[in-house]
Amino acid sequence: MDITNATVFIPGATSGIGLGLALRLQAAGSTVVIGGRRAALLDSLREEHGFDTVVVDVADPASIAAAAETVLGAHPSLDALVTMSGIMRTEDLRDPDHVDDAVATVETNLLGTIRLVDAFLPHLLGRPAATVVTVSSGLAFTPLAATPTYSATKAAVHSYTLSLRQQLIGTPVSVLELVPPAVATDLLGGADFGGMPLDDFLSEVMGLLSSGAAPEILVENVLPLRWSERDGTQQHLIEVLAGRGH
Repeated sequence: MDITNATVFIPGATSGIGLGLALRLQAAGSTVVIGGRRAALLDSLREEHGFDTVVVDVADPASIAAAAETVLGAHPSLDALVTMSGIMRTEDLRDPDHVDDAVATVETNLLGTIRLVDAFLPHLLGRPAATVVTVSSGLAFTPLAATPTYSATKAAVHSYTLSLRQQLIGTPVSVLELVPPAVATDLLGGADFGGMPLDDFLSEVMGLLSSGAAPEILVENVLPLRWSERDGTQQHLIEVLAGRGH
């Protein structure tokens, strides 16, 4: 992915990592289109930063289809998709009412990713070179017990990405996976769970992208989570994340 000359669509870029990445890519020279559910916020970001914007709800297949038509109509040179949209909710698995949060999380994080790739892949396959960047999490490899469905959907995104990459061998489309650690954003309703500073995370990610790192974009902070099973530390880290270990 040429971060200095790409045309990128990032749904889920109205705040947090998505917005930060959009700003960094734009500053590097890329054309960035951002998507989100809040039209007023998109309008504000367009006025402030000059992004092209599109309203999209990745939990709604019709919304994804409409957004793809709009984005590709305005930007036929689009050559990168970053499936940033995601929600994170705490769940008590002893309470059957948690299932509503579980369903919403699956619809957004997993089905949203699949449907976004489906909507844009035919176009990307027609480009001389293109990139799909999926977004999983360190919690795909070492789950946070308080957010079980979030962790499970991110594990599913990782697995799906492996299959997508394999199926696209020999095509112009490269498949990367961005694997964030805990980052200081508002993903969990503003709760402070010790995330690394957003600017530090973004700087490291941009450095990895510019260096051609692939297929996984792994900042240093995520390595203990990513390799916990291999290193025999997974259960210990699960307990630490749950507040039961040291």
